[in-house]
This record gives sequence, C-alpha cells and structure tokens, in this order.
Amino acid sequence: MSDLTKLLRSASGEDTISLNQLYEQVYAELRAIAVHKMASERPGHTLQPTALVHEAYLRLGGAEHFRFENRAHFFAAAAEAMRRILVDNARRQSRLKHGANQERVELHETQIDAPVEDDKLLLVNEALDALAAEDPIKAEVVKLRYFVGLKHQEIADALGVSEPTVRRHWAVAQVRLFELVRLAEGHAGKSE
Repeated sequence: MSDLTKLLRSASGEDTISLNQLYEQVYAELRAIAVHKMASERPGHTLQPTALVHEAYLRLGGAEHFRFENRAHFFAAAAEAMRRILVDNARRQSRLKHGANQERVELHETQIDAPVEDDKLLLVNEALDALAAEDPIKAEVVKLRYFVGLKHQEIADALGVSEPTVRRHWAVAQVRLFELVRLAEGHAGKSE
C-alpha cells in the first residue's frame, strides 16, 4: 500500500493532521493537472491553476467526506471536481455573454471581443455527459485520461480491466466525443 493510499485512508476519519499531510503530498500533482486543464482555456481566463486546485480540494469535502480507496480514485474525483468548476465558470461567463446583468450601452461605446472558448468547453461537457449516458466506462476512461492524466495501465488498474481494453475504450470514446461535439455545434448554430 502506497503512502498516499495510507494517507487517504487515515484522512477519511477525523484526522485533521492526515488531511493536511494529504494536501501537502497531492498538491503538486493537483496543480500539474490544473495547469494542464488551464492550458486549454481561453487566454485571459480569470481562474488560475492555484485557485482551481484550492476550489477542487474544497469541493472534495472535509474529513467527513474523504472516502477514497486509492490514488486513482482520489485523482479521478479531483479531476471531476476541476471539470465541474471549469464548466460552472464557463456557464457563468456564457450567461454574462448572452445577456445576464444587461445594461444599456450606446453603440459607439461597445467593443467586439474575439469568440470565447467557454462555449466550446460547455459543448465538450455536454458531449461527455452524453457519452456517460451511453457508456459510463468509456466516459470514465476519458475523465481519468484527459482530466487526471493517468496512463493506460493506471486506468486499467483503477477500473479493474486490461490495458488493451482501456486503449480500445479511449480510441472509441475520442471518436464518439468528436461526433457528439460536432452534433452539438450543429444544434447550437441552428438555434442562433
């Protein structure tokens, strides 16, 4: 049993010291995941990797909510928390972009900005949700691979399947997500 797994198990109780040690041990990895996720965000994004890590850790809950079996389970939950934070932020930005908090502005005062990538993130999120409804295992492979950055063998270990199965799921999921995003883009274009 790894040191991280031991910390995860002891942090699942009321042990605040273990929770603090756990945070110190996983912080660098969580920040690397956050940096990876933020690299695909639009320039000028207001959410920084450090804030994303802190928010994700808070969303995972206090000592009473820590019930993780192992490293892969913890990082899968952290990746899902980060994904939800980014999606919530994209929704908030999209809502603002599409008329929330409206105020009258004279035409000469307006400035046209470049397209925002938050809409794309929302489309990918919807596609991932649709994939999860179709095939939860493939969706989980995508989350562990894309959001956590686990290798195929690590995903296989976490899900209890073979590495070739993970590779097949990953290949099929990529194609299906691409199809779902294109379909959603087509629907979004028709509604405008």
